[in-house]
Amino acid sequence: MELPAQCALLRIFFSEDDRTADGKPLHEAIVIKARETGMAGATVLRGPLGFGRSSVLHTAKILRLSQDLPIVVEIVDAPEKIDALIPEIKALTKAKSCLITREKVEVIRYGDGD
Repeated sequence: MELPAQCALLRIFFSEDDRTADGKPLHEAIVIKARETGMAGATVLRGPLGFGRSSVLHTAKILRLSQDLPIVVEIVDAPEKIDALIPEIKALTKAKSCLITREKVEVIRYGDGD
């Protein structure tokens, strides 16, 4: 698969405890949807500390067993493919407190080769 030099980066910020309507972890559902729709790739990042719209601090503490930590899913692909994916991501995150951003990125290297 080839990627154009000028791509789009979609980021979805939400909470580790967020689930889909059928109980699947939201980050898994987003990555699976990205794969099903032929995106170039998706990465899940787990943050040790963060807060969002509610200003509630989510942190990884040694003594805490339940850690509702920040999650960011990043997806990079051609702008038109990202634009087509956005409505599906919005549907998956409906009724969830999240932040979805899109930005232009330059792909320097994708996979093996030069």
